[in-house]
Amino acid sequence: MTQRFKVSLITSTLVMAAFNANAAVELYKNDGMSFSTDGLVNIFYVNSSIETTDDTGTVSDRDQSRVRMGFLPNNIGFNFANQLSDMKIEMRSSFWVSVNDSDNHRDASPADLGTGSLIDVRQFYGKVSGDWGEVLLGKDFGLFNRANILGDELLLGYGQTSDFFGLVDGGNVSFGNISTGYTYPFPKAQITYRAPEFNGFKLAVGIMDPNKTDSSSSEEAPRIEAELMYTATFDETSIKAWVSGVSQSSESAGVEQDQSGIGYGANIKFGGLSLSASGFSSEGLGHVAGLDHIVGDDAIESDGYLVQASYSMEGNRFVLTYGESEVKNTGSILDATHTNTGVAYFRTIRPGLTLVVEYNNTEADVTNSLVGEDTNTFAIGSVITF
Repeated sequence: MTQRFKVSLITSTLVMAAFNANAAVELYKNDGMSFSTDGLVNIFYVNSSIETTDDTGTVSDRDQSRVRMGFLPNNIGFNFANQLSDMKIEMRSSFWVSVNDSDNHRDASPADLGTGSLIDVRQFYGKVSGDWGEVLLGKDFGLFNRANILGDELLLGYGQTSDFFGLVDGGNVSFGNISTGYTYPFPKAQITYRAPEFNGFKLAVGIMDPNKTDSSSSEEAPRIEAELMYTATFDETSIKAWVSGVSQSSESAGVEQDQSGIGYGANIKFGGLSLSASGFSSEGLGHVAGLDHIVGDDAIESDGYLVQASYSMEGNRFVLTYGESEVKNTGSILDATHTNTGVAYFRTIRPGLTLVVEYNNTEADVTNSLVGEDTNTFAIGSVITF
C-alpha cells in the first residue's frame, strides 16, 4: 500500500462531534428518551498551482482544477439518549462519505470503473453518565491532539492540500492543518472516562486499542490517551486551554518501541476577536495521523505548532492561519518540514448555510533528498448543515 493511498484513506473522516452537538435535529422526545440526527454536506471548486523539485533538482509545474469536499467529509449521524433516574444512557453512530469517487478510479481498468463512496463508520459508541462522570464505550476519535483539531478555525473550510501526500488528486478530504500544526486523532476502539467538571477543569482518560507496529508486534498493555481541558469566562472574555498526551509500547523482532506524545493549546475570545495557539511534540508517532512507527534505531520525532486569528462580525468571519510541522529521524529516513499559510472568509447566509472563500500556500521540504513542493490553492464553496 503506497504512502499516498494510506494517507488519503486515514483522512477520509474528521471530527464533527462538537459541531454537530449544536446542529442536531430532534426527531423524538418523550419521558426522558430522545432521538436526533445531524448531517453535513460541503463542496468546493478548487484550483491548485503546484511547483515541485525532484531529487535531481528538476523543477516542474502543473495546475489542477477540482470539484471536491473540503476538510470535513460529508456525513450523517444519529443520536439516542435515555434519562433513567440519576443515570443517562446515550448512543451515537456516524457515517462518513466521500463524494469524490469520480476520480478514484483513474488508474483502474474499464471493468473496475464505477462509484466507490468510501462509506465509513468513525463513531459507534455508547455512553453512561451520572454525577460521578461519564464512561464512553466503543469507537470514537482519540484524545491526543483532539482539542487541537477541534479548535482549528479552518474546520469548516479547506486548508492544506499538499501534493506530497497525494491530496491534490486525492479522492477524499483536504488536510486542514493535519501535518502542518497537529496530527489527526485517529478513531479507535476505547473505554474512556471523563470526570465531572471541577473549577473549570475537565479530565478525560482512556484505554485504547493499540496501534500495531507490524502484524507480529506484541503489545502487552493498551494505548493510553488523556486530555485535561480548562475553560473560564471573565466579563466578555472567554478562555480555553488544554493539554493532551499519549503513551504506548510495542515489541517487534525483539526490539522495543515506545510511542509517546504531548499536545497543548490555548484560545482566548473577546468581542469578535479569537486568538489561538497550539502545538504538539511526539516520538514514534509521526506527524500525520499518529500511526507511524519506526522500529529500532530509526526513531521518528515530530513537532508542530499552529497560530490563528479570526474576527467575527454579524454573519462574517475572517481567518488568518499559519501552521508548521517538522519530522526528524535518528536514522537514515528522510527529514521533512511542512508549512501552511492561509486566509479565509466565512459568510453565514442562513442558519445551516455557509459560504467559504479560502487561499492557502503549502510548502514541503524533504531536506535529505532535496525534494520540495510549493502549492498555491484557491477554494470557494459552501457548507450545508442540519
